[in-house]
Amino acid sequence: MCPIRRRPLRPSPGPSAARVKPALKLHIIARGRIGQSPEAELVQRYAQRLKGRLAVTEIGDTASWPAFTGGRSVVLDERGRDLPSAELAAILGRWRDGGAREVRFLIGAADGHDAATRAGADLLLGFGRATWPHMLVRAMLAEQIYRALTILDGHPYHRA
Repeated sequence: MCPIRRRPLRPSPGPSAARVKPALKLHIIARGRIGQSPEAELVQRYAQRLKGRLAVTEIGDTASWPAFTGGRSVVLDERGRDLPSAELAAILGRWRDGGAREVRFLIGAADGHDAATRAGADLLLGFGRATWPHMLVRAMLAEQIYRALTILDGHPYHRA
């Protein structure tokens, strides 16, 4: 019997290698503590599904936003654009294809964001005209990020 030699699989340098998009790191930075709650479980569930592509950081209500360069900022704000999921996916895809390596999503405290934070945003994003509890916004945002990435990846999660 002839032994079978197994070679490690290597991607071919052909045209398919050019289609691979760089991974986009997504980071939710939120004021306040979510603690142990159903909303926290939802955020964690979507973070696990994204396999390391989504980080969540909590900061105090009056703390400065962490320094950030080289990426895009999305500020969640009641004055923000109410986007369909496919449009949010398209924006993230354009940013990724344009060279952005990270997108951070800022969720403010009960009083929202100051004018400077809003002015520095690449996108002001809202979830409709209703006012939502901040803990629920985190879960909704995590789901929309997951949905946007599945749209970009061609996964059937989003059924439009």
